[in-house]
Amino acid sequence: MAIVEDTKLIDREKLARDLMQIVGESGVLWKTYDLKLYEYDGSIDRHMPEVVVFPRNTHQVAEIVKYCNREKLYYTARGAGTGLSGGSIPLRGGVLITFTRMNRIVEVDVENLRAVVEPGVVNLHLSQAVAAQNLYYVPDPSSQKACTIGGNVGENSGGPHTLLYGVTTNHTLALEVVTPDGEIRRFGGAGAPDAPGYDLCGLFVGSEGTIGLVTQITVRLTPLPPGVKTFLAVYDDIVKCSDAVSEIIKAGVIPAALEMMDNLAIRAVEASVQAGYPVEAAAVLLVEVEGFSEALEQQSQAIEEICLSKGALSFKVAKDNAEREKLWKGRKGAFGAIGRMSPDYYVCDGVVPRSVLPQVLSRISEISKEFGLPIANVFHAGDGNLHPLIMFDANKKGDTEKAVAAGTEIMRTCAEFGGALSGEHGIGAEKRDMMCFVFNEEDLGVMRRVRDAYDTRGLSNPGKVFPTPGRCGETRIPKQGTAQKTYERDGMQAW
Repeated sequence: MAIVEDTKLIDREKLARDLMQIVGESGVLWKTYDLKLYEYDGSIDRHMPEVVVFPRNTHQVAEIVKYCNREKLYYTARGAGTGLSGGSIPLRGGVLITFTRMNRIVEVDVENLRAVVEPGVVNLHLSQAVAAQNLYYVPDPSSQKACTIGGNVGENSGGPHTLLYGVTTNHTLALEVVTPDGEIRRFGGAGAPDAPGYDLCGLFVGSEGTIGLVTQITVRLTPLPPGVKTFLAVYDDIVKCSDAVSEIIKAGVIPAALEMMDNLAIRAVEASVQAGYPVEAAAVLLVEVEGFSEALEQQSQAIEEICLSKGALSFKVAKDNAEREKLWKGRKGAFGAIGRMSPDYYVCDGVVPRSVLPQVLSRISEISKEFGLPIANVFHAGDGNLHPLIMFDANKKGDTEKAVAAGTEIMRTCAEFGGALSGEHGIGAEKRDMMCFVFNEEDLGVMRRVRDAYDTRGLSNPGKVFPTPGRCGETRIPKQGTAQKTYERDGMQAW
């Protein structure tokens, strides 16, 4: 593997030695065996970097970016590699900047309900660190035991409990960023919840590393709720279950979480963790409410009445914290549990209005039959954030292509029903060529100009978010295997 510059090949070993001058010998990987561990994330794309570098502070990140500018090298940010849209895949090789060693909780300000963390802090670790102060960090992706807050910021991650509290952007107060010119900037303000001026902090949350690298995050902490109740409603029909979701929200009851699973997902979860979901059910609804005891009782009664009126076969209340945790272990382990039913699976992430959930789920069932691939549904039903899991076998000829094509049809369906292409996983490489399902060329042009204003050289996480010229709307077949060589064109690398 080599990088081309001025038509002369530069080997990885030399590139590694240069970067070691910034981060030290233990902070760089360049041998093929090691690089293969960093050519993928939780999506189905693969591409190997030229080197992997592990900075330990903001200054080192800035020096790495300046080096990449001088050498005309692409660079991509990576957290724990749990992303599901290919956001951290170095599609054009170059330098993979991995933030796992920048993992300090810098400050906890209990009085002002905030914390300052580095991007490599694992999501769940922050909540564990502040639990003694009766606080927690709300955004809770299913991968929260492994995913990092920097990655959450890059993708604007959500989770089951963001129905009531909002996604990552609603809990991000300020950011320290290394911009693509290698300068260190701060956006947002921890002092005022609504600072005057442009919301540049909001611009960076969800930008997927395309306009700068986040090196420090000031987040909002939330008091733990005084009381919690968790329910499991069981249905023999997925349409009835979907109708209950809309009816709960329509009644003015906003649970902390409102999650749904179909029969395929239920059977996978029970085989994996024995969470207590009835395997004969067509669908289950996992509902959680938080608050003071009087309000909890009122909400509980209202939710039970709605679920039963919409045909629930049973409505169960978790009797204690152990049973509650077991139910949530099943939901948060659902993606991994699908691995017991299929050698490979492709996770989709789309959003539709709650009112059309039955029609969209019916269409997903049709897509499953059309492509001959089983599709399990596990999703944040309360905000219409769907996560169909398409099962396939990558070793079976044509299966990967069929899975990607089926996923494209699901995204097309979400767009046709007035939805969005992502609720929390981002666009990345996976959905870049589907952006025209929702945006016209003028819309995309405005977004490109914003990106170009920050990343004037086009080196920061290339190949993400924006459609490949001439391919918008086409099914994108991921490149499998090792990275491709890069060649110089117009003074820049081209893939």
